[in-house]
Amino acid sequence: MNFKNLQRKAKELVDRRGGTDSLKADADELKNIAKGPGSVADKAKRAGEALKEPGAKHPAPPASPDSPATDKPAPPTRTAEPPNPPTS
Repeated sequence: MNFKNLQRKAKELVDRRGGTDSLKADADELKNIAKGPGSVADKAKRAGEALKEPGAKHPAPPASPDSPATDKPAPPTRTAEPPNPPTS
């Protein structure tokens, strides 16, 4: 078996799909479909449709309040000491 040829073909396939970020998005989308409702046949149909387009078509569902990742921006940071006012 020619591993260099296999590696080249795998790289070409990943590049055609949009790179590793797109591949990760596809994997997340398939994971959500697998965990979602419906029969195995319904999930297979949705997975087939999802893979026709590279990357996730739909954004990930919002994080639950218990998860550490939230969509809220971090509050502005404050310095330990306020700057000294200019003296004249």
